[in-house]
Amino acid sequence: MKKPLEHLAIILDGNGRWAKKFNQPRTYGHQKGMEKIQDFCLFAQEENIKFLTVFAFSTENWNRPKDEVDFLMKVPSQIFGENKINFFMDNDIKVGWIGRQDKIPKETFEAIIEAKNKTRNNQGLHLTIAFDYGSWEEINTCFKNIISSNPKISENLELVTTDLIKANLYTNNLPDVDLVIRTGGETRLSNFMMLQCSYAEIYFNSKMWPDFSQKDLKKAISYYNKTNRRFGGLENEEQ
Repeated sequence: MKKPLEHLAIILDGNGRWAKKFNQPRTYGHQKGMEKIQDFCLFAQEENIKFLTVFAFSTENWNRPKDEVDFLMKVPSQIFGENKINFFMDNDIKVGWIGRQDKIPKETFEAIIEAKNKTRNNQGLHLTIAFDYGSWEEINTCFKNIISSNPKISENLELVTTDLIKANLYTNNLPDVDLVIRTGGETRLSNFMMLQCSYAEIYFNSKMWPDFSQKDLKKAISYYNKTNRRFGGLENEEQ
């Protein structure tokens, strides 16, 4: 029986290029892209998706121009600010976060933590913001945590199991990703949830994120539903 689409992850690409089409600064595209996240929460709920993860800021994005980075640091406050958090409460959306906590500004950190705390009892869609996130950094942090919690683990490497690794990832409370959507025309994962996407279907779309619509989401889900997910095994007729 086919596994239903439970966890959808989206790489929000193309905001800056979208803005340039309208002779606007890149930050204008980021603003429109962030506003679209709320719409997509509702779209995901309509499709009975339980987990939605959005890649909003990567560990490599610090290399962008300073004015762009400064603007992106304000995104969590814009999404979860006092006038916006009611959207998540009214729609029973639980907010989560994966990423580094030590480099982002205090105001950014506090905006995300406050959103997590206010929505922690919500039972609907679980929205995870990947902010200052990179898969290699996550793996690095994972093994540092494993070693620091058991300094003598090198004496018995059999203690290092797949379950132990999963328990020390940022995503230890999330199921693996079923479907990744990347907008903007690029065809790579860009250091995004590489372990969690091991068996995910990947759907690339040329539309920039601000233009990606509910109709486009339905097409991506239709693509997912047509795939044959064998997870390394064989169908009965292949055996």
